Amino acid sequence: MLQALAILAAGFWAGMINVVVGSGTLVTFPVLLLFGYSPLVANVSNNIGLVGGGITGTLGYRSELAGRAATLKRLLPASALGGITGALLLLVLPAGAFQTIVPVLIVVGLVMVVWGPAIQRAARRRRAHVPAVATTADPLEAAGPGPHYRVAIVAGVYVLGIYGGYFGAAQGVLLVGLLSVLTTATLQSITGLKNLLTTVVNAVAAVTFMAVSWHSVNWTVVLLISVGSALGGVAGARVGRRLSPVLLRTIIVIVGLAALARLLFFA
Repeated sequence: MLQALAILAAGFWAGMINVVVGSGTLVTFPVLLLFGYSPLVANVSNNIGLVGGGITGTLGYRSELAGRAATLKRLLPASALGGITGALLLLVLPAGAFQTIVPVLIVVGLVMVVWGPAIQRAARRRRAHVPAVATTADPLEAAGPGPHYRVAIVAGVYVLGIYGGYFGAAQGVLLVGLLSVLTTATLQSITGLKNLLTTVVNAVAAVTFMAVSWHSVNWTVVLLISVGSALGGVAGARVGRRLSPVLLRTIIVIVGLAALARLLFFA
């Protein structure tokens, strides 16, 4: 019962963090590892469970997505294809490969969580020299001169979709960084796009996992994380902006380091 409550709470916290700053996987995934689930089962089950939080979080940011049909037509297919690619890589590569690379992925995710504010500050300084873009503007149309900017955005979203389908920790932070650097859209608009794109990646990866590797899914974990993350997504969309980003990031780093220590020294 205590384990179930802990996973439910981790799902809630991850759902809330994903909406606000991203990287909720660095809460739920390490918690599952701490309870003894294998990295593959933990990753697959966590991925499926977090879809619920992505849906409720995206609905909470639906006003930021209004008028973005042109953007979504370009970016949604890139995210979907990236998610499928990443999920297939996870299932096709040798089972030991993921277990070997997980510590590296956790470290990369933690670095991105810590560096996230610096990326956003640099983006804000860049935007300070560019006229503000209306909330209905297409961020791709607001990108720098020349079509190569749009190609870079779509390609970047596809690559991050691969990462999200394979592991996903801090995918949201990376997307915010990418769109902040290459577009002049407002940060709230970027957050709305980030929530939708990461949800699409998780959803298509989840379908791929269920179709190809049903035996890797722990449905008890999926249910607990789904319920927790869905409630967390609602809370994140409503009150998440009031929470201290420093506190959120600190907790993510502590839990991630604890999981890293367990993998490296106590597995």
